[in-house]
Amino acid sequence: MKMNASEAQTAALRVMTRCDALAEISESADGLTRVYLSPEHLRANACVGEWMKAAGMQVWQDAVGNICGRYEAVDVGAPALLLGSHLDTVRNAGRYDGMLGVLTAIETVQWLHERQQRLPLAIEIIGFGDEEGTRFGITLLGSRGITGTWPESWVTHPDGNGITVAQAMSDVGLDSTQIHRAARDVNEIVAYLELHIEQGPCLEQENLALGVVTAINGARRLNCRFTGEAGHAGTVPMTHRKDALAAAAEWMVFIEHTTREQDPQLVATVGTLSCAPGAVNVIPGEVDLSLDVRGPQDDPLEALLSTLLTQAEAIALRRGLRFESHEYYRIAATACDPLLQQALSHAVETVQGRSVSLPSGAGHDAIAIAERWPVGMLFVRNDRGISHHPAESVMAEDVAPAVQAYLQAICHIAEQNR
Repeated sequence: MKMNASEAQTAALRVMTRCDALAEISESADGLTRVYLSPEHLRANACVGEWMKAAGMQVWQDAVGNICGRYEAVDVGAPALLLGSHLDTVRNAGRYDGMLGVLTAIETVQWLHERQQRLPLAIEIIGFGDEEGTRFGITLLGSRGITGTWPESWVTHPDGNGITVAQAMSDVGLDSTQIHRAARDVNEIVAYLELHIEQGPCLEQENLALGVVTAINGARRLNCRFTGEAGHAGTVPMTHRKDALAAAAEWMVFIEHTTREQDPQLVATVGTLSCAPGAVNVIPGEVDLSLDVRGPQDDPLEALLSTLLTQAEAIALRRGLRFESHEYYRIAATACDPLLQQALSHAVETVQGRSVSLPSGAGHDAIAIAERWPVGMLFVRNDRGISHHPAESVMAEDVAPAVQAYLQAICHIAEQNR
């Protein structure tokens, strides 16, 4: 079963129109902001639920506020292929991050429903209530709901106004003591697919609409410090200085050069830098800086981090300074399933002539889902790679082949699991 170009264009235009409609559901009039368990979240759920029903799906909202729909298989009660993404946003967001994945998934079911076609697997679509973590500062609440991996402490976590997750759930008619009911049995789902904007420039540089994700990058984040000795900028000779900022600068250049040389898929960023005492006429005695290192495989990532930290120690020793670091965030790389990659790649080749494989530098709901089920991801080109920003943009001309490839992959995976 294949969607033709005319059908795909119609589907793409509907997706774009619905993205615009969801973008109107925002807590502020001058920018798109929609956070977990807000009135806007429930309005978006209701809107998406209506579109799911129109596509022939049974619809429900689960115990953590995800909106869910099921398109039944040939045999009622068969396991499901799960499709989805998130409906929450960062503050002052773009209109495609998350939403595009939910709406394109609905289009694949709409096409099947209009032709009264059923597959060996049921198709379930889920609009996750929280992936971004904007309100409570904890992420993947929606996807960890269905995997049953919510830490107990989450329900007491407050937002910026002191409202806890439990209270926020109660305010919208959910019960935090029933969160476990959102968890799905492992045998109910065969695999998970997520379509998403790339949030990077690689597809645009390749002049391709679509690409297949190999892995979601693992990440390590550290707070680092060089401690030297402050002194008078005019009286301490250059040969006697213990300049913490000069050490940090040397290390930053090493970080950039070494990361470029080691592996094109590894990235390292110093995102914050502060000097003390911070006066124009005082040698910096202490510098705090952050380090963010990411990559699609954990072993090369660990090797790079070790190299960087070893060099920082060497720089400090040579300059008569101290170096210390504290890792405060760590997430393992999430590999996409090889068979799902193969199915997506074949579908992409069919619709655009060739397929490229690339890692995802950003996190996704697939990270949580991969703890229970195989995951696959399809990327759609995003103008200049801009995301988490109102300028985020995709083209209907790219969404059309995305829906075609998505549907083809879904049908292939369903047949393989007959």
